[in-house]
Amino acid sequence: MKNKRREALIIAMEECGEMIQACSKVIRTMDGDEVSEHWQKKLQDEVGDVSCMIDILFMAGLVTRDQIDDRKKVKKKKLRKWSTIFE
Repeated sequence: MKNKRREALIIAMEECGEMIQACSKVIRTMDGDEVSEHWQKKLQDEVGDVSCMIDILFMAGLVTRDQIDDRKKVKKKKLRKWSTIFE
């Protein structure tokens, strides 16, 4: 199990890096608020890959749904205070 957990963590890191790159490309290629179909698809793929790896981290017992749900509440509260995302 140890090697599977290690592999899951490594792949999760790689997928997060690919999602970061896709986010950057979307920002760099946006026309106003418009995102090209190509980069929209690429971002969608990378977010899906990261989501898959998060599910695998759950299955590997590295995190629990309750832990993640609790943390999501904390993060949303911070974003409401410090960003304009929810306005």
